[in-house]
Amino acid sequence: MEKPYIELRNRNSFGDIVNTYFQFLKYNFKTYTSLYLRYNAISIILSVITSYLLVTGFMGLASRDFRFGMGNNIDSESYFILAVILLVLILFITSLINYSFSSAYISEYATHNGVVNSRNIWNKIKRNIGAIILFILIGVGMYIVYFIVSAILAFIPFIGMLMQYGLSFLMSAIFGLTFMSIFSTNKTIGEAISEGWEFTFSNFWKVILYGLVIGILNLLINVFVISFPSYIIGIYIYFSVDSGVEIVTSVFASVLFTLGFAIFILSFVYTQALSQIAFGILYYNLFETKYNVFLREKIEEIGVHE
Repeated sequence: MEKPYIELRNRNSFGDIVNTYFQFLKYNFKTYTSLYLRYNAISIILSVITSYLLVTGFMGLASRDFRFGMGNNIDSESYFILAVILLVLILFITSLINYSFSSAYISEYATHNGVVNSRNIWNKIKRNIGAIILFILIGVGMYIVYFIVSAILAFIPFIGMLMQYGLSFLMSAIFGLTFMSIFSTNKTIGEAISEGWEFTFSNFWKVILYGLVIGILNLLINVFVISFPSYIIGIYIYFSVDSGVEIVTSVFASVLFTLGFAIFILSFVYTQALSQIAFGILYYNLFETKYNVFLREKIEEIGVHE
């Protein structure tokens, strides 16, 4: 059965944009996930290895006998510190890949009426690698400011928490829409940031509410994915404590916790990639609302065929 093409370049209402996202996932989830796994194969392997180092180091530290000092725990500390550093680097690089891959994918989908070519995606990423790196560097500065403002807002009860969430959605939207501007219209980094900023603030409440909906959806996906390993780990801990098994020195426990933590990390980065797909769909709606490019093309086609 041929998959129906979901037109993204329409002037839709808020509800229709959300519905378009769900329809897109319904018909393209398998194809998108297959390509996603190909582009993230190395990061998936590294995530599992890092999870093992992190769990091993943590359990080694947890099993430390403080009566005899730190002599035999240097390896555990090294594993743990190394794992934390590697995890931060892997998540940063994977985020870069996910933003780029998802933006290129949705751009390829919209441009070629649903036909997505893996080679074209890779060519788009290579062609825009300079702009991507520059934007990431700018983004690091933006997030430093974001963390400072969030820390200040943390002192304001309730209202501060709501403002933190809103600021988080705002940052995600600026990043998502700017990446889409880079990949869909081949703008310079300055033009792309300007367009992403303009789209975000000129449609402020739509963007915030859309980010909230996508955030809730991602949370539900994460809860669903990690519920099964969490259930198994919970049962294992219960019976281990009941039977007096030393969990922190158990090889089986290390393997089980490693797989559980790895699944959590992989679920997190996958839903991040889905978020960029969602912002890609929002981008085309906002772009068409402002410029009417697709609508004018359709009107011109009607004139030609008459």
